[in-house]
Amino acid sequence: MKRILTYGTFDLLHYGHIRLLKRAKALGDYLIVALSTDEFNELKGKASYHNYETRKEMLEAIRYVDLVIPEKNWEQKKDDVEEYRVDAVVMGGDWEGSDRFEYLKQYCELVYLSRTEGISTTQIKQELSLQEPINGVDQIPAPTESVKKLIKK
Repeated sequence: MKRILTYGTFDLLHYGHIRLLKRAKALGDYLIVALSTDEFNELKGKASYHNYETRKEMLEAIRYVDLVIPEKNWEQKKDDVEEYRVDAVVMGGDWEGSDRFEYLKQYCELVYLSRTEGISTTQIKQELSLQEPINGVDQIPAPTESVKKLIKK
C-alpha cells in the first residue's frame, strides 16, 4: 500500500482543494491530510473562517481522504512521515523551488502539484467580503467579474 501525505488549512473548501486531493490520492492508495490547527494558523498569521473541527469534518467527508491528522507546527513533517509510514509527501506547486521541504527527500518521495488556476481561499475571501452593515444588516456585494465567470461554469 502506497501512503500519501499532504498538508494544508483547507478553509472555505472549494474545487481547487477537491482537485488537489483527487490528484494526491491518485498517486497512491491511502491519503493522509495533515490539517493545520487553529493555533498553528495563528502562528502563520492566518485566520480561518471555519474552526479546526469543522474543517476536519468537511475533509473527512471527501471520498479521496482516508485520514485527517492535526498539523501543529512546521517541524512535525519528518515525524509524520515516519509515524504513518508515508511513501510520498505532496505539497502545493507554489513551494517548488524553495528549500523548505527538500529535506523530506531523505525519508520519502516529495511531489509538488500545481494549484488550480483561478481559485484560492484568499481570492474567495476577498471577493465575498461584506460591505459595511446598513442599519445593523450585512449587505452582500454584487458579484465581481471573476465570480460571474465561475457561476457560468
